[in-house]
Amino acid sequence: IFLTAALGLPEALIPVQLLWVNLVTDGLPATALGFNPPDLDIMDKPPRSPKEPLISGWLFFRYLAIGGYVGAATVGAAAWWFLFAEDGPNVSYHQLTHFMQCTEHNVEFEGLDCDIFESPVPMTMALSVLVTIEMCNALNSLSENQSLARMPPWVNIWLMGSICLSMSLHFVILYIDPLPMIFKLTPLSLTHWLMVIKISFPVILLDEALKFIARNYLEGEGWGP
Repeated sequence: IFLTAALGLPEALIPVQLLWVNLVTDGLPATALGFNPPDLDIMDKPPRSPKEPLISGWLFFRYLAIGGYVGAATVGAAAWWFLFAEDGPNVSYHQLTHFMQCTEHNVEFEGLDCDIFESPVPMTMALSVLVTIEMCNALNSLSENQSLARMPPWVNIWLMGSICLSMSLHFVILYIDPLPMIFKLTPLSLTHWLMVIKISFPVILLDEALKFIARNYLEGEGWGP
């Protein structure tokens, strides 16, 4: 919400959608993470010092990097539809960031239906990317520093089930009436979903890179705040 306001973009998410994500979609995987098995190298690590901060400098940086990507991807998904999608209006970036000036008398928006800036498609894209990224982040959380190649998703079957259920609930509010109207969403096409996956999946690669750095260069060095 802050990022769209700062950039002057149309609203990407509304409160009822964020409430749905926080209370329903995120809740199930978060609970299932409590059933994670211990890290493979847990017996090779020294006991944690009681003086060590709960969130180290490196961990804070990881949260910042992942959070920054989540925010950029969510807003970017909505902007993609306005700027580049085949079924979108293909407006310019200037028009998108000045959408509130859109009137039939403004020559900068000549030939453009200003109602397009209230389309539910970009909002649905943004919400779908947010939900999908959160599911990817749940997979990232299987281990603090172990790669998914060593600790694959099926080591926690409860997490796999919760992700499937959360995505099913997301499909319900997109495709079963009257829920799309209540949440101000619309069904997405296959093309849209492919873009959602393309935007969401890199968060796994990003976290894998951060885990690699932590495993090979930072563990045991006590890099704190």
